[in-house]
Amino acid sequence: MNHTDTIAAIATAVSSSGIGIIRISGENVCSIAEKIFRKAGNKKWDMTDSDHKVVYGHIYDGDEMVDEVLMLVMKGPHSYTGEDTVEIDCHGGVLVMKRILETVIKYGARPAEPGEFTKRAFLNGRIDLSQAEAVMDVISAQNQYALKSSMNQLKGKVSEKIRELREKIIYEIAFIESALDDPEHISLDGYPDKLKSKLEPMIREIQRLIDSSDNGRVMKEGVKTVILGKPNAGKSSLMNVLAGQERAIVTDIAGTTRDILEEHIRMEGISLNVVDTAGIRETDDVVEQIGVSRAKEAARDADLIIYVVDASVPLDENDEDIIKLIESQKAIVLLNKSDLETVVTAKELKKRTGQKVIAVSAKDETGMEELEKTVRNMFYEGEIDFNDEIYITSVRHKTALTESCTSLMMVMESIDLGMPEDFYSIDLMNAYEQLGSIIGEAVEEDLVNEIFSRFCMGK
Repeated sequence: MNHTDTIAAIATAVSSSGIGIIRISGENVCSIAEKIFRKAGNKKWDMTDSDHKVVYGHIYDGDEMVDEVLMLVMKGPHSYTGEDTVEIDCHGGVLVMKRILETVIKYGARPAEPGEFTKRAFLNGRIDLSQAEAVMDVISAQNQYALKSSMNQLKGKVSEKIRELREKIIYEIAFIESALDDPEHISLDGYPDKLKSKLEPMIREIQRLIDSSDNGRVMKEGVKTVILGKPNAGKSSLMNVLAGQERAIVTDIAGTTRDILEEHIRMEGISLNVVDTAGIRETDDVVEQIGVSRAKEAARDADLIIYVVDASVPLDENDEDIIKLIESQKAIVLLNKSDLETVVTAKELKKRTGQKVIAVSAKDETGMEELEKTVRNMFYEGEIDFNDEIYITSVRHKTALTESCTSLMMVMESIDLGMPEDFYSIDLMNAYEQLGSIIGEAVEEDLVNEIFSRFCMGK
């Protein structure tokens, strides 16, 4: 694909709104804009003195006026793509936006591919690959932590750390190669021990980044949360309270919920992907048995289990089954129906489950604030400082970091085994290239195309 031709797309949602934006970028932006735009009073317009200025006027297709607009001109390289770029702010009707885009294409542009503007920013060196991926993360952020983490990556925090590590590695590669080529002037005596002392903190730093990916995934994707309990314990009522609307059917009939019900919920700055499940009990009902089986399967894959206990009913063998399910996972026990006369105490549940117990009433919506704070503290201990902390939110980045860490550990192993220094270079170079793939300095074109294909149109 030609990466200098002129592309155009609607950059805002294609729906009725107050404002719509058509973005144009490439080598023929100036000539196209001058053909279709006229200043107020039907005056011809020259782009040469309009850099980073907003100009009022109208879009014309020949002699036909299409819309009243504001035109923003950004000459390259001082633009998002690094190329000459024009953005047309028009009325936000679907028809008028499409009509202006058709006019732009008619006079020399072509429709942009998904993510092609950001791809050009990457290819023109305005941003690296990790920053480009952060653009889409910012757009799709579901909570404040995900947004802050994505903005940190967009500002280059991840890139800075990766480049710092690569500089250290390439220095060692260059030293080894120089010493092997010129042993008379550069000695490798005692070098293995020196290299080992340098690699140890690098491995710890990379491992810390890898470990941050669990928090990073939770920030980006949300906490996979499963609500468990016996029939009629109040699971569906809790789901409705958390969702803020009647999402689940609530009746006095035990076993009303037969299948899983999912809902995305924002809580204390993080996101929960909550699954309401069928009540867990022994039953002869075939459909209910399937629901119970699905509930247990969902629980095994969950990041968090919320176990709802009816405080007005004694614990039984069904509760024992649930307690076994949650004993090795992150879980919160809710002592529900605390507004009624209770026969189960928080102290008893704490002893039986070993988990945090909170008294709530889904009916009266009490105890929800404590639940929210507990969930946040379980996944983010203390206040999260985004000024210095880096969180890895991409599976691709985690894979590359893991490969790099493995290569550096192989260098450590070679040192311990007394292997020749040229063996070190092979694994050091692999670590260097794996880290480079994160920022796009050692990456195949097919991967670049695959990454940008997931972007929205106009970005």
